[in-house]
Amino acid sequence: MTQRDPDPVFEALADPTRRAVIEALADDGPATLSDLTRRMPVTRQAVAKHLAVLQDAGLVEGTGPVRGRMYSFTPQPLTDAMTWIVDVGAGWDERLARLKRHVERRA
Repeated sequence: MTQRDPDPVFEALADPTRRAVIEALADDGPATLSDLTRRMPVTRQAVAKHLAVLQDAGLVEGTGPVRGRMYSFTPQPLTDAMTWIVDVGAGWDERLARLKRHVERRA
């Protein structure tokens, strides 16, 4: 399975309102735009724009007719981003271990 580019996920997660939307959907399950707007400290239009960014990143999926559309959290892109972080971290761990071995040999 090919990993997706993690950039859209990180860009989507950079905003606290978008993180709050994800938390609401992950904790409480699918919700409409109106449901989410009642829980957020921003306007309906702002929530709609945040949902669009989250959809573009693959973190949220909207189903049903436009009016009354249900939005749900889709965790796979977040899992892919976490895998990317772990892979990058493992690479740095190996580099640091090599540096440590090199320094210890010179001492």
